Amino acid sequence: MSRTLVIGDIHGGLRALHQVLEKAKVSPDDKLIFLGDYVDGWSDSPKVIDFLIELEQSHQCFFIRGNHEEMVFRWLSAGDDNAEWRFHGGQSTVDAYRDLDIHTKDRHIAFLDRLNDFYIDEQNRLFIHAGFTNQKGVHYEFFRGMFCWDRTLWETALSLNPALSPEDQFYPKRLTLYTEIFIGHTPVTRIGSTVPVNKANLWNVDTGAAFKGRLTIMDVDSKDFWQSDPLNELYIDERGRN
Repeated sequence: MSRTLVIGDIHGGLRALHQVLEKAKVSPDDKLIFLGDYVDGWSDSPKVIDFLIELEQSHQCFFIRGNHEEMVFRWLSAGDDNAEWRFHGGQSTVDAYRDLDIHTKDRHIAFLDRLNDFYIDEQNRLFIHAGFTNQKGVHYEFFRGMFCWDRTLWETALSLNPALSPEDQFYPKRLTLYTEIFIGHTPVTRIGSTVPVNKANLWNVDTGAAFKGRLTIMDVDSKDFWQSDPLNELYIDERGRN
C-alpha cells in the first residue's frame, strides 16, 4: 500500500536521512515530500543533494525549496556570499564544496533551481517549507520569499486559543484554507519538543536536525513517524549549527 511521507529539515545530515528511510521501510510505491533545508549544518550537504537526485530516479519525490537552498543557490550560481549565511550553517557547505568539480556544482545548481515553492495534494493538504502571508492562500502570495522564510503562520498556530471555532470571525483565515498544512523551518526544539508538533491543522516536522535534534519522516495519513539518532551523535566530530 502506497503512503505519502513527509520529511523534515535535513541540513546536510545524510546519515540521518539514510536512517529514517530505512526505519520507515520506504518503497518506490511511497510518495516522498521533502520540506526543504537539505543543506547547511552538517558536512554532507553536497552528498545529500547527490542522494536526492539519485533517489528521484527510483522513487516518487517532491522537493520543496527551503531558505537555505535559496542561499546556497545564490552562492553557487552567482557567488553571492555573506557572513550571516556562513554563520548559520553555510560555512560547512562552503567547506564541503571546496574540492568538488564544476560538473557536480552545475548539476547541483540545476537541482536547486527547479525546486518547488509548495505542493498541494488531492486532499487539499499544503506542504511548504515555512509558510505564507496572504489570507487568500499561496497562489495569491505577493512575496514569494515568504514561502521559505515566513514564521508568522507557525506563530499564529502556536498562539491560537484551542477553544476558538474555525467558524469564529476571529479565527485565522490562513488556517481555514487547507485541510492540513505541513511545514519545517522553525525547529520544534525551540518549544521543548523532540517530535512533530500539531497545532490547529498545522504540523511542524522540523525536529532540530540542524542542531542536536533528530530528523523525522512522517506518514501524513496515519501520523506515524520515524526518527534518526540525534544528529550530534551521528556526526560526533562536528558542531552542526550548535
